[in-house]
Amino acid sequence: MDKNLKRMATMNRMQMTGLELFYAQGYYNTSIDDILKSLNLSKGAFYYHFQSKEEFFISIVQNLVFRKVYTMLIEPIEGVENPLRAIEICLDDALKTAEFNDLDYGFVLANFLNEFNGRNDKITRYLTDISKVWEVNLVTALQKGKTDGFVERHVDSEGVASFIISSYFGVRSLMVSGNCKILRYNYIQQLRNYFRSLSPVVLA
Repeated sequence: MDKNLKRMATMNRMQMTGLELFYAQGYYNTSIDDILKSLNLSKGAFYYHFQSKEEFFISIVQNLVFRKVYTMLIEPIEGVENPLRAIEICLDDALKTAEFNDLDYGFVLANFLNEFNGRNDKITRYLTDISKVWEVNLVTALQKGKTDGFVERHVDSEGVASFIISSYFGVRSLMVSGNCKILRYNYIQQLRNYFRSLSPVVLA
């Protein structure tokens, strides 16, 4: 295998394992020794690829966390005709995935934002950037929906986007220890009712 490809494969394996540990245990409760033990790597091998635990985590945020959020919550509503319906389906699908995940510890982005808030401004900025990309995507979809007649023109797109993000963060936290099926059902029903109030057309 080409040396660069081998290095990339090793880094990806490290990042995948690191994300699993940080997600389950939290950043501050996970030591480099925990990571090395899970990967069966030496400290020298770790520091060959990353200068610090913080740099390692940032690489995970930039690659895996962003990719996860983009694939699950951003890409499905890009360029859609009816944004309200697309957002509803997108969030329901994401909640269904969480519902059937036996190792669910909450929404990864929200968890990390909560953990680093007030403790590490540098990492918080990287995480906030992902949230901002999601917010901009929602606003763009809603604005297009106004133009295309699927969203009432008086609707505050920025306000709706903020509500969607904060409510999703909240229901995902509740699902960790609550009845996932009922929480998902109730959330989607209320979201659908809310979206009906924003639309000049009848949502199926």
